[in-house]
Amino acid sequence: SFAYFTIKDRLPQILTRVIDTLHRHKNEFFEEHGEKGVEAEKRAISFLSKLRNELQTDKPVTPLEDDLPDAALWNQYLDYQRNLPNGNGEPSWFQSPWLYVECYMYRRIHAALAQNPPIDNFDVFKEGKAQNFFESQEAVIALCTYFQELLKNIKDLDEKQLQEELFKLLQVSLWGNKCDLSFSAGEDSSQKSSPLQSLENMVPYILVNDMEKVWSLLVNARKNRTEGSNVRVDIILDNAGFELVSDLVLADFLLSSKLADEVYFHGKSIPWYVSDTTKHDFNWTIKQLGSANHMWMSRCGINWEGNLKKGVWVFRDHMFWTLPHDFSNMSEVAPDLYAELQKSNLLLFKGDLNYRKLTGDRKWEYSVPFHQALNKFHPAPLCSLRTLKSDTQVGLKPGQGEQIQASEPEWMVSGKYGVVQFDAGL
Repeated sequence: SFAYFTIKDRLPQILTRVIDTLHRHKNEFFEEHGEKGVEAEKRAISFLSKLRNELQTDKPVTPLEDDLPDAALWNQYLDYQRNLPNGNGEPSWFQSPWLYVECYMYRRIHAALAQNPPIDNFDVFKEGKAQNFFESQEAVIALCTYFQELLKNIKDLDEKQLQEELFKLLQVSLWGNKCDLSFSAGEDSSQKSSPLQSLENMVPYILVNDMEKVWSLLVNARKNRTEGSNVRVDIILDNAGFELVSDLVLADFLLSSKLADEVYFHGKSIPWYVSDTTKHDFNWTIKQLGSANHMWMSRCGINWEGNLKKGVWVFRDHMFWTLPHDFSNMSEVAPDLYAELQKSNLLLFKGDLNYRKLTGDRKWEYSVPFHQALNKFHPAPLCSLRTLKSDTQVGLKPGQGEQIQASEPEWMVSGKYGVVQFDAGL
């Protein structure tokens, strides 16, 4: 399976890059922290080399030994895996659910740094994320320019035109999800060309297209809102870099078109899956745009800074997003987060990892309904914007998956296909 290839090839590559990144920053650690910095770097590298060896030789998964706030939850989850009635007893790297061991690797990378002050706040993936942002510059300029032009006339657009613009920006946000560094094991995956030009040609590759449902939900929420109540959209973010910019433009459009009154963004509380968005990445991106020497880029950045100050945009991170649990466990493991999401009118889940967690990362029949695969996870109406990079997909028409499979065996993992998949909830 693709999971096997990931554990065998991609994850060791990612670990090797992390070790290499720490090596390259040795002088910087020395300049900032003296010998202590260099010692910490050596300890972190030895921890990571050991981890790579455990992974490649299929050693058992070991309990976390750090005292970070989520360690107990991880260790409970390990016990749960050990005691599964149909499991192999002792979970190991190649004999366990892919979602679990992949998440576990990123958590161990975090521990390698967190346990080694004074370099405990160093994000080993930061450079790659910044590079992806700078290399996507042309696409970012094209998108910001398009959007600022759109804002000039947004008041004059009728419903049909507003709907068209929403669909365009949903698609830009969907295909922005191709820019994923964990998928390319850290290789360049930036967006080089204008994302708006190719949208028409990409429509046939959207296997489930529920944009109409998203539109009618937002329009009805706006019509039915009462005095003092707000229409709230939550975006559960995926990658930093170009994808994040596409999400921010979509969020700004929702406010500017009055389809929403507030947008909550949910990011990761620790560096995760190479390019996932942390609070630092979120703020850094908006600052980069605000200080860019391109008029429309800086206009976007300055407006977005304003949205955060006014409180119509809110960034939240929560430990749950970096646990190995799928989302059907959220109400039990993180009832506070579940209750927060219940306040939303619409949840937009970005990307492949979120899709895997929505559907329990199982090898479903392609035609199983999305609602069924969510396994009672229904805090609010939700929509997944995802390009396919792992072998789980539900909600297709009978025969649809098999038909593509016949001509394109790699269709589920190439990032070529996408879904805009909606579930109204209860």
